[in-house]
Amino acid sequence: MLFLDLPFAERVRRIAGLGFEVEIWDWTAKDVDALVETGATFSSMTGYVTGTLADPDGAAELLRTAAQSLAVAERLDCPRLNVHGTGLDGRGLPVVPTEVVTPAMWLTAARTLERLAALGERAGRVFTLENLNTAVDHPGTPFARAADTIALVEAVGSPHLRLNLDLYHAQIGEGDLVALVERALPLVGEIQVADVPGRCEPGTGEIHHPAIAATLDRLGYDGVVALEGWASGDPEQALASFRTAFAG
Repeated sequence: MLFLDLPFAERVRRIAGLGFEVEIWDWTAKDVDALVETGATFSSMTGYVTGTLADPDGAAELLRTAAQSLAVAERLDCPRLNVHGTGLDGRGLPVVPTEVVTPAMWLTAARTLERLAALGERAGRVFTLENLNTAVDHPGTPFARAADTIALVEAVGSPHLRLNLDLYHAQIGEGDLVALVERALPLVGEIQVADVPGRCEPGTGEIHHPAIAATLDRLGYDGVVALEGWASGDPEQALASFRTAFAG
């Protein structure tokens, strides 16, 4: 999402050269050998290619492509692999949109995630389940709210399935971010941030990121905080603003 005028591998080098770890989306559209050659540290990547959580055929496909993703994660030495309630297309829209999530879908999703966590355990990796928003970016995505992802991760109860707590999405969908962080932190594998509206770096919108940072410090969080956002202007300045918000 940064240095968009550069070839992808060069974006990775620029971000790594500024002292940050790197996250990638769809690995099937990347030259994995070129990514390895950058020498960057990869923090997270998309953990499936196609599939869904809540129907048997879709779940089998998600698990099949998750196994493929784990092989790529091994090559990149990437510890976390990210999943959603259903596959998303190139515009971020659900491949299988869902307006009503039934009790049977909840049970199927939990069972699918149990199997996903078992894959992660065997591979020594962690899958993260990300909350999204349905009002702006991902309408029709099931299990999108942070409350939904928290319930599913708690139901599975495995250290190989954690939350990717995206505070940009949560601000749009639920708000009350400090209380959400307090509630969710024992389950968190990663936190993602971007400001609202616009999905740019901290300081460009309405979220008071110093309060989030202070809450994380108070609770002793020492995990990853990631900027999953666009640059409002110069990408290096956007990363500097992100670093200032969370590293002082």
